[in-house]
Amino acid sequence: MTSTASHKPILDQPFVLDLFAGPGGLDVAGHSLDIPSLGIEWDRSACLTRYAAGLDTLHADVSAVRRNAFESLPPEINVLAGGPPCQTYSVAGHGAGRQALDKVKGYIERLMAGESDQRIDEELAALPDPRTALVLEPLRYAIQATRSPNRENRPYDLIVLEQVPAVAPLWEQYAKVLAGTGLPDGTTYKVVVGVLDTETYGVPQTRSRAVLIARREGLGQPSLPSPTHCSYEAKEWNRRNRGGASDQGADQIRQPPLDEDITKGGDEVLRPWMSMRDALASPVGSHPGRERPFLVRSNYGSSGNPGRRGVRTDEQPATTVTGRISRFVVFEHLDENVVFEGPRFSMNEAGMLQSFPPDYPWSGTAQAQQVGNAVPPLFGAHLLSAALGLSKPATETLRKPWQPATEEQRAKLRSNGCGAADDCTDRCPRAKDQVPPPSSVRPRKKKASAE
Repeated sequence: MTSTASHKPILDQPFVLDLFAGPGGLDVAGHSLDIPSLGIEWDRSACLTRYAAGLDTLHADVSAVRRNAFESLPPEINVLAGGPPCQTYSVAGHGAGRQALDKVKGYIERLMAGESDQRIDEELAALPDPRTALVLEPLRYAIQATRSPNRENRPYDLIVLEQVPAVAPLWEQYAKVLAGTGLPDGTTYKVVVGVLDTETYGVPQTRSRAVLIARREGLGQPSLPSPTHCSYEAKEWNRRNRGGASDQGADQIRQPPLDEDITKGGDEVLRPWMSMRDALASPVGSHPGRERPFLVRSNYGSSGNPGRRGVRTDEQPATTVTGRISRFVVFEHLDENVVFEGPRFSMNEAGMLQSFPPDYPWSGTAQAQQVGNAVPPLFGAHLLSAALGLSKPATETLRKPWQPATEEQRAKLRSNGCGAADDCTDRCPRAKDQVPPPSSVRPRKKKASAE
């Protein structure tokens, strides 16, 4: 099911609470749509980026805010959004979440039945990786809203969630209980769930995400955002560009995938997917532009051609941008016969491949990880637009350089978010609590026994 063209706003004054807000992908999406937001994020460096970008932030543990400070949240918040940490569910992770899927589904049922938070918390604390339980926080916030005197027990109107495809079964379970059982106060939602590819929404990167959009009963049936761009098909690309990238000239390597828009199903017109060249070739803001054709070697395969494993040209979308983006090697063409190693992606360029605006003020440490963990803002704008019944956002919306906050604005934001204008305080999460659990508690694959 995809969005229709009615474009009748569902809410007159949307206000987003962004859980696990990271450096601000969903908040930047809201900014592009003139929708205010408040983000909760516990990583110090991600908060520094948010302050520098001028985004309202609480430097806090999402779970702690729910337990101890929910009544301090603005009562006018009516859209709950976010993407819980995915490490334990990700294919690239250790798999604790995947092993616990059935158990987590059981917790969803128990929360909706109104079971004691204390009892559930005690059991969740015993999980091998406590991050596994964070996928329950959006549901717990939805329940808490109906018990909040500050909100007059008013439920959220909309819920918008995204995560790696492995989390899709849990979003399906969310949908089942939100539409069927309902929250403990009886509130039910119309819900849609799906797995979407970000390049089909103009993001210059192939990245699949499991999404959930829910509207409170009475606000209409939600729809997934309809695509605006063609999907990237690796096998089709390889068929049209036979042979390894290294033995072709620049003109052959840069053969464009599509020469014109494609009409699919009636009047629906899809634009060609955005390539790395589309995103990075032209100068914009402080970005000097990448004039020469280039190849990128990453740690990802190419779906069908082992000879080109991990290599994409500038005429293709980037592979999924992760915290390892700074390790991707970039080769530039001096001419069609000479290829040399060029400068690797800057954080500004890495952000642009995620659809962040040029000159987004990445700050603090582990900036590559911040970029990789973020929601692509353009994709987030499509999700919010579909949830709210707005028209599709323009791809060019996020192509203008970002204007960072002034020092005065940063100080004010940090005073609100951390408790002091120039530093963290005792109310901020401790750095030692922000590291993954030691390997001794992570599940390990069993070695095959010798026969």
